[in-house]
Amino acid sequence: MKQLRYKKIDAFTSGESLGNPAACLFIGKEQLSESEMLSIARQHKGFVSEVVFCSDSATADCKLTYYSSECEVDFCGHGTIAAMYELIKNNEKLRSKSELLIDTNKKGRLTVYNRIAEEDAVYITAPQAQYLTVPVSVVDTAGALNIPANAISDRLPVDFIDAGLKTLIVPLNDHIVEISLFPDEKKLKQFCLDKGIDIILIFTRETGQAGFISHTRVFAPKFGYLEDPATGSGNSTFGNYMLKNVLWDGSPVAIEQGGNDRVFNTVKLTTHNKDVLFGGRATLRIDGVYII
Repeated sequence: MKQLRYKKIDAFTSGESLGNPAACLFIGKEQLSESEMLSIARQHKGFVSEVVFCSDSATADCKLTYYSSECEVDFCGHGTIAAMYELIKNNEKLRSKSELLIDTNKKGRLTVYNRIAEEDAVYITAPQAQYLTVPVSVVDTAGALNIPANAISDRLPVDFIDAGLKTLIVPLNDHIVEISLFPDEKKLKQFCLDKGIDIILIFTRETGQAGFISHTRVFAPKFGYLEDPATGSGNSTFGNYMLKNVLWDGSPVAIEQGGNDRVFNTVKLTTHNKDVLFGGRATLRIDGVYII
């Protein structure tokens, strides 16, 4: 029997928003097999989006491995925010550092910026962006989202970028349409699997509140759930999209995310040495022990 430190943490919480839940297992030197980690993640289906396994690293401050209920996930932005915010806030040694290094199982080493004292937030360097060939037509994309093709903007491009996850970015014309659509999960999952898409981010430049650069939503049926309510990897990829299309100058901004069934969440973006950073705070909900 193994007893592991366990916390359920909601990332990107702001005001009354509920953020995005992650289960974090702080396993230290304990070794878990891939099958054990997947089994734990499957037990969390419907409770959290992903499970983060935080272990010791000989070359960095810690190592993070991510699982959804379906499979290992290459990178999980909200899980990274949740784990690192909690670790830094409650560890005096880490709290004294302005920058930390993390090893990720699939995306290599990333820098974490401690801004808890100044902003009550941590920032994560997004993996280096790769600009990919768009694998789908506008018509097929609209069909998968269950919207007419003319709901997709013809003033901005549909793009396909990997900055942690392979993200199809789809600009919509109308904010009300964007926050109101709810695609069929099974149909959208098959579309993503067929086209090699990890997640789909839709956005409008119009926002529900002042002070935000854009409104986004992220669909991730490949990982066992329809919608991700607050997304680090997706929004950092969107940051690269905005830089590419001259929609953002890299200065600190905030994105609001979510459909009309929730209080919108807040994800912060900025740049450092030409790298896109995503950031936010987190809220601890459960603190206990996980037994396997």
